[in-house]
Amino acid sequence: MHASELWGSDSPKAKLARLGLTPLSALYALGWEGYLAMYRLGIKQAQEPHCPVLCVGNLVVGGAGKSPLTLHLAQLLRDMGREVVIGCSGYGGPHAEAAALAPSGPLSSREWGDEPAMFRWLLPDVPLVVGRRRVLAAELVQRSHPNAVLVMDDGFQHLPVRKHVTLLLDEPNPKNSLCLPAGPYREPRWNRRRADEVLPGRFRVESEPLCIARPDGETVSPPVEYALLCALGQPQRFIEAVESATRRAATPAIRLADHDPLDAGTLLERLPTDRPTIVTAKDWVKLRERADLGEREWLIARHSVRVEPAIEFRQWLDAKLDGRSSKTATE
Repeated sequence: MHASELWGSDSPKAKLARLGLTPLSALYALGWEGYLAMYRLGIKQAQEPHCPVLCVGNLVVGGAGKSPLTLHLAQLLRDMGREVVIGCSGYGGPHAEAAALAPSGPLSSREWGDEPAMFRWLLPDVPLVVGRRRVLAAELVQRSHPNAVLVMDDGFQHLPVRKHVTLLLDEPNPKNSLCLPAGPYREPRWNRRRADEVLPGRFRVESEPLCIARPDGETVSPPVEYALLCALGQPQRFIEAVESATRRAATPAIRLADHDPLDAGTLLERLPTDRPTIVTAKDWVKLRERADLGEREWLIARHSVRVEPAIEFRQWLDAKLDGRSSKTATE
């Protein structure tokens, strides 16, 4: 049974499976609370190699919209006159095992991971630090960009590094709020209180109209007929957004596992040649590395967001970052 079916289906089979896994979920939650208690009691100490660190986090497995929000925050902070470095795990690339500052210019998804390659493609002049060793990543940022805001894409569950401001994405009324394996939550939902703000809440994330463009950036009208290919944690959201923009379903719509490298030799054989194929920006940076794209037409559906109310959020974020920086400087 696929995880999405196990966690979200109302079928008798899924309900029975969840019931059987619930004791394991309770043990998982207990284990997480024990780990968290070690930091709360001072047995373990979070390190602070850089300040400020702005964390964009979530509680569930799979896509929750962190990357579009990270892009928005990076652009907003630059508009506010702040230097920005984006930090991400680089899942799927060799640099994910430690941490490294990415070089300038386009990044290979095979070497750096699909999300860093996407961030660099969409924000080519924003520095990136990549790797799961977030303390080391923060140290690298402190050495090379000491005055920057480190915007950490994901990392709410990474306790060894201190976050100064945390924005947490979480649905207000989830259908299944159980921890793994009976539910999608990576830690108990009551830990939302660790975040400075939970979205939606006082602030909310609003989606901009879906932009469909060619690889060179030229915006085009939604095609009448098209195929769709995506490798996402929550593919249905993307598919529904594209179908809403085009007002018709894709034929075919191919869904692959999140972070799939899209390098299978037979992949393109599943796609028609007489109509464009719509993909995400995260998937395009992997597909562009293939040598067999040929004359196929590719379109990228770019999902952008903003935080509303915009003026109040900007004022809140500015004050929060200044307050955290001043507090740390005097401690």
